[in-house]
Amino acid sequence: MLEIRPLNNLSVHLDHLIKGRLWLKVIIGLILGAGLGILINPSAGLVPENFSLSLANWLDLPGQIFMRLVQMIMIPLIFASIISGIVSNTSENLKTFGLRLLLYFVFTTAVAIIIGLAITLIMKPGQYIFDMGGFPNSGAEQIKPDAPNNLLENIPNAISNLIPNNPLESILTGEMLGVVIFTLIIGVAVTQLNKDTARPVIRFIEAIQKICMIVVSWAMRLVPYAVFGLMAALLSRIGLEIFLGLGFYMGVVILGLILLMVFYLILVFAVAQKNPFKFFNLIREPQLLAFSTASSAAVMPVSMKTADEKLGVSSNISDFVIPIGATINMDGTALFQCVTTLFMAQAYGIELSIINLVLITATVVAASIGTPAIPGGGVIILASVLQSTGIPIDGLIVIIGMDRILGMFRTAVNVTGDLTACVIFNKYYGKKLNDKTITNKQ
Repeated sequence: MLEIRPLNNLSVHLDHLIKGRLWLKVIIGLILGAGLGILINPSAGLVPENFSLSLANWLDLPGQIFMRLVQMIMIPLIFASIISGIVSNTSENLKTFGLRLLLYFVFTTAVAIIIGLAITLIMKPGQYIFDMGGFPNSGAEQIKPDAPNNLLENIPNAISNLIPNNPLESILTGEMLGVVIFTLIIGVAVTQLNKDTARPVIRFIEAIQKICMIVVSWAMRLVPYAVFGLMAALLSRIGLEIFLGLGFYMGVVILGLILLMVFYLILVFAVAQKNPFKFFNLIREPQLLAFSTASSAAVMPVSMKTADEKLGVSSNISDFVIPIGATINMDGTALFQCVTTLFMAQAYGIELSIINLVLITATVVAASIGTPAIPGGGVIILASVLQSTGIPIDGLIVIIGMDRILGMFRTAVNVTGDLTACVIFNKYYGKKLNDKTITNKQ
């Protein structure tokens, strides 16, 4: 097996940002941006509406540049990281490790959805909106009778479509699940090559990782300014009365995310046998960056560095788990989609049967796996979830206004879930993979 350098050895470009307390600068930008956004909101009456809209567009600029840099580098970074993780492992380890990782991700996603279902059915945030008059056409649209059948009929097609017939099309359209599956297949194929043939491929992958880390370091320099501008622009455009009116719904989502975070800490204590409070303190850096950027992909290099250097996770584990987790392990997003789907149904006065709830759960599990690891990705996929269950999507216009704030919370939870998976799988596979790597070097 060829040696490939772990990603934490390539992240020297982020060191000066970490040592410079980037997270503190982000929090300051967040607070200042929120204050400015409230001041320039037309409802505050301090500035004209035209000036407010024009200023918001300029305030958005650093954030838009940051997000375009992240989206530009996301696919090559995931491609290189997954292949390096596969090449670092043996075929035998991949069969057991990869399958159990997938089952673990499905399990935690199901737990997230169950939490979302429970708190939404108990607290009924949509009922409050319905009692106030509801969304447009409330009560006029009901669950389509043939929606369950259509969903069941589409399952075989959905499974076959997991393998992209044109990888370039998946890359161009940002279809991340297709990119991941293509990368997994290529990575496994690379392990079947002899050493001489595989060596230039491995060196090429390592070069891609280095280039990606340099670009990520450039993007991270913009984070405090991007957060300041995005938060200011967001609060300048959202009507304060709408913001306060949907506060109950937002509170339910955040409560569910807190419960999911507690579940992770229980797993860390019970399965990984680590101090959950110490674990929570050690992952503060990637959590704060995830909260501020609302993008799992943007935080991926920092998550790997944290897993390797602070949590003591084998680089063979983190290089494989975190890139895949950033793409398919979207527990926070799944909880958000579940709560929002039930919230929309309640706001429209739609009664959901047990079979509808089961189908919604299955749809959300499948949809969360394909959610892009970028801001707004959750709402993009949520529209397809609502359509598949026959719930009107008109109310999504209001949800989109809240999505940036909720996206910050759920992304922090998603990153926590990836790091939790790292420490759990490191307990059972870390020493085994490290021993194998040492043997291969010798």
